[in-house]
Amino acid sequence: MSAASVHAAEPGRPGTVRVVLVDDHPVFRIGMAALLGSLDGIALVGEVESARAARGLFAGPLAADVVLMDIDLGDGSGIDLTRDLLRDRPGLRVLMVSMHEDDDSVVAAVRAGARGFLVKSAPPDAVERALRAVAAGEMILSPAVAERAMAYLVGGAPAVRLPFPQLTPREREVLDLVARGLDNARIAHRLSLSPKTVRNTVATVLAKLSLRDRADAIVSARAEGLGGGADGPAG
Repeated sequence: MSAASVHAAEPGRPGTVRVVLVDDHPVFRIGMAALLGSLDGIALVGEVESARAARGLFAGPLAADVVLMDIDLGDGSGIDLTRDLLRDRPGLRVLMVSMHEDDDSVVAAVRAGARGFLVKSAPPDAVERALRAVAAGEMILSPAVAERAMAYLVGGAPAVRLPFPQLTPREREVLDLVARGLDNARIAHRLSLSPKTVRNTVATVLAKLSLRDRADAIVSARAEGLGGGADGPAG
């Protein structure tokens, strides 16, 4: 599969919302591309599967209004990519998508400049509303998350301590599953990732945290409160 794809925008359609899709999950990209192609007044003008490909795409003269951005990419963080893209294109709108809507991810996305946060399980009508709203300059968050995120940002509530802040949300998620006793194959299945991606992520976590091996990672992660789920070793 190509690392990047540029689609022809709809000429002569003033007001069309031009969308770029950045996501490393092929099935999600295929489904989202089909949905966007069915919506009147919304045009998919590009899709890429990595942070590197996205930077290359936006280094050119691509005209886009909204980026539908996965928070975790195989080669980096969608949050970091959002920050970089908005520094060069401040008028761009970013709608972040993720498998989970946790407070830390939402706050990090908003602080990076994202205008909204959507879970990947959102129904098509919610995706359409969010894209149009973000393109119009609105902020899209669920009411409960918005309240917590704004309290965090304005200092109205104490910040929840984030374990291993040097890790990306995906790296922390993988480490949490490692701490629960899951092997790479089960983690890959749980997160809809390839085993190779999981192996690489575990290696990155070990390097970032200066840990010797998986057993050391489990001990360190549990000491920081990760690995508290019900999963255990297979068999």
